[in-house]
Amino acid sequence: MTESATTVRPERRAELAAGLARVRARVADACAAAGRQRDEVTLVAVTKTYPASDVVALAGLGVTDVGENRDQEAAGKAAAVAEAGEAPRWHFIGQLQRNKARSVVRYADVVQSVDSVRLAAALDAAAGAVRDRPLDVLVQVSIDGDPARGGALPGDADPQRGLDPVAAAVAGADALRLAGLMAVAPLGWEPDRAFARLAEVAARLRADHPGATVLSAGMSGDLESAIGHGATHVRVGSALLGMRPALR
Repeated sequence: MTESATTVRPERRAELAAGLARVRARVADACAAAGRQRDEVTLVAVTKTYPASDVVALAGLGVTDVGENRDQEAAGKAAAVAEAGEAPRWHFIGQLQRNKARSVVRYADVVQSVDSVRLAAALDAAAGAVRDRPLDVLVQVSIDGDPARGGALPGDADPQRGLDPVAAAVAGADALRLAGLMAVAPLGWEPDRAFARLAEVAARLRADHPGATVLSAGMSGDLESAIGHGATHVRVGSALLGMRPALR
C-alpha cells in the first residue's frame, strides 16, 4: 500500500510530540513568569515548507492553529489536511498580494498580515463573495516604522499605510473583523524593546477598537519576551517542527 501525502510515520509523530512538549513547556513557563494564565496564549504552528502530514500529526496531538505564508503552498495543503479529516484554524501570516485574496479567503480563518487599505478592500470584496461569516484580520504593524518593510505605520497619517487608516478600513468592512495586531521584532532590536513598543501600539488600538484584543508576536527565538509583553498568539516553526526543509 502506498503512503498518501498525509500519512504520518510513527517516528515523525514522535519527533513532533517531543518538539510540541518542549514548546508547550516554554509557553507555560513564560506565562507563569509574566503572571498570566496558560490559556491566554495560543500556539500557532508555522508549517510553511513542511508537508501536510506534519499538520495532520500536529492536529492529532492537539494543535488547533496552523500558520502558512505562501498561498501557492497553503491552498493545497489546507485541502489535503481537510481531506484527511482534520480541521485546524488556518492563519495566513505572509505578505499577501491583492490578486491572491480570492484564494486565501477560501481556506484561511485568519489573515495576520494586512498592512494597507487597498489590501483590506481586496480581502473584503473576496470574503464577501465566498464566505458565510466574517474573516478575522490582524493588522501587521511595523514596530520600527520603516516603510521599506511590511507593516502598517503607527503614528503615520498615510491614507494607505498608516495604522489608523488601515485599522479603520478593516473595522468598517462588511466581510472582515478587526481582531488585533501582528508584528515581527525588527532585525537588530532586542526583543524586549520591540515588544514593549508593540504593547504600547496595541493599547492605543484597543482604545479605539475594544474588540481588537489579539496580539500575535513572538517566534521560536523570542516567544518568552513576547508573552511577557502581552502576546496572545505566538508563531513557532523550527522549535516545534525541527530544521526547516530547503525552499525549492
